[in-house]
Amino acid sequence: MELTIGTNIKRLRTAKNITQEQLSEAMNVTCAAVSKWERGDTYPDITLLQPLAYYFGVTLDELMGYDQEKIQAKIDDVIALYRKYWNSDYKKAREIITKAYHDYPNDYWIMHYYMWNIGGDMADNDPAVLIAHKDEFLAICDKILGGCTEESLRLGAWNMRAKILHAEGKTEEALEIYKTKFTDWYTTGEQKTEQLFAKDTSEYYFHVQKNMYELIDFAADKLGRTVFFDSSLSMQEKTKRALCYGDLMLNAFEKTGEAFFLMLAKSFLGRMENDLTYRGGADDQVITVMDKNLYATKKLEELRTKNKSLDHACDRYSADARENLFVWNLNYRANATGGRRAELLKNPAYVEVLNKYK
Repeated sequence: MELTIGTNIKRLRTAKNITQEQLSEAMNVTCAAVSKWERGDTYPDITLLQPLAYYFGVTLDELMGYDQEKIQAKIDDVIALYRKYWNSDYKKAREIITKAYHDYPNDYWIMHYYMWNIGGDMADNDPAVLIAHKDEFLAICDKILGGCTEESLRLGAWNMRAKILHAEGKTEEALEIYKTKFTDWYTTGEQKTEQLFAKDTSEYYFHVQKNMYELIDFAADKLGRTVFFDSSLSMQEKTKRALCYGDLMLNAFEKTGEAFFLMLAKSFLGRMENDLTYRGGADDQVITVMDKNLYATKKLEELRTKNKSLDHACDRYSADARENLFVWNLNYRANATGGRRAELLKNPAYVEVLNKYK
């Protein structure tokens, strides 16, 4: 097995939030020696292995890297378990990630999931919760920004910092983080990927289509939010508008065969169904919109097998959803064990719609 002692020393040092100079002083070696260890240029003298392990509070095996693969496998398993329950049983998911954070407090992905689970996910955060956990969350953000190279996790840390600032009433400072740390629409990786190819090539056409489907997926979600959160509309009017818009989108697909309209319908109806479900919609309102949403999702899944760019536009979804969008959506509703979805399963009309698509 390849020795990863240098990588482990850097990981352990970063987790303890100490500098190379501090470690060199503790081990009575030069700072250059520590730097060479971490780059993998040299190994520590054998007489330093036990002191290093004691200093970091780990076993010699872990210091040498012999246990790291097993530890990482356990971390991967617990993250997969957390993601499994995140959509269906939020209480169970919280128990899993809280224990994982206790067991693996220095894993960046565990830190990330723990922080956002306690913080209430990416939207609708309760300011009181953010303020109550401010010191803990900011300490996690500092660890991630100080040692993690995974860009998505670093952006997650900046996002949490912005949310805490907003919760403290410092909204302008929060907005400044979004302006300086996050990209705008026209400098995204997708836009630049599209511009990589000449416009008369098949590669360009593929990425243009893929980007179009991704953007319409995103835009349709925003359309759903603008309808649902229109304070001038009653819940009945919101439902009526959801069904009207959904029919227009599906009719456009039937007439043209263009997947654009189907992706629009699936995402818009999915957003409307979700908000009706969790924000005060009556059972019959949820059921009628869900029926149309499942129809659109079923049709979209059929097209994915024929359209590679449409398939890759779904890469951001979870692994289970990417495998089969329709089956994942059906199972998510049919297998709910808690919350509003579980209550809906007691309604025969709701179950009837699910059974129709099963």
